[in-house]
Amino acid sequence: MFFLSDILNKKITLPKAGEALPGRAKAIPTAAKHYVSKHPLKAPYPEGLEMALFGMGCFWGAERLFWQTEGVWVTAAGYAGGLTPNPTYQETCTGLTGHAEVVLVVFDPKVVSYSALLKLFWESHDPTQGMRQGNDVGTTYRSAIYTYGEAQYQAAIASRDAYEASLHNAGRSKISTEISPAPEFYFAEEEHQQYLAKNPNGYCGLQGTGVACPIPVAASA
Repeated sequence: MFFLSDILNKKITLPKAGEALPGRAKAIPTAAKHYVSKHPLKAPYPEGLEMALFGMGCFWGAERLFWQTEGVWVTAAGYAGGLTPNPTYQETCTGLTGHAEVVLVVFDPKVVSYSALLKLFWESHDPTQGMRQGNDVGTTYRSAIYTYGEAQYQAAIASRDAYEASLHNAGRSKISTEISPAPEFYFAEEEHQQYLAKNPNGYCGLQGTGVACPIPVAASA
């Protein structure tokens, strides 16, 4: 049995397998279409499009950042990187699922490159804060890049190293962003999809460092 003190203590520590909430076998309900673009939220996506997965703190503002980017076909808010299958928003917020709030970005690489998305990712939040973004504290708000394929992984690593040098020169801390192959992505509930399009005055905690990210040639993908 978990008590409030347990939950508060675990918000900045990822749970071990025996500590994670059990979740459920079936996916939780979500929207069928993107509220803004009207494109289908789930695959199959049109041929030639690629996927990217980013965690930047609260997914409301992060998702808006990407759906407003030219070349992005559809976005979705969700959860990834944890242990609990098919988690709910309430479960994820306890820190006992291990998931980060993330945004799935489906994009046309002929219009916007993965390296351009990486630059947007790095410059639009603070990747040095560990298990938080600003006033949002907890494992769910950690910075993360989950990659699809070796090319994305190498591009993410190269961009991190380049940006870390720039941050160091600016007197900033070391990058804490998690970079790993994409785990299963779980779609968030319909109310969280394109939240800031439905609630224009809603909360958005996105805030960059003010340091530009120089994407090296090796990070092009």
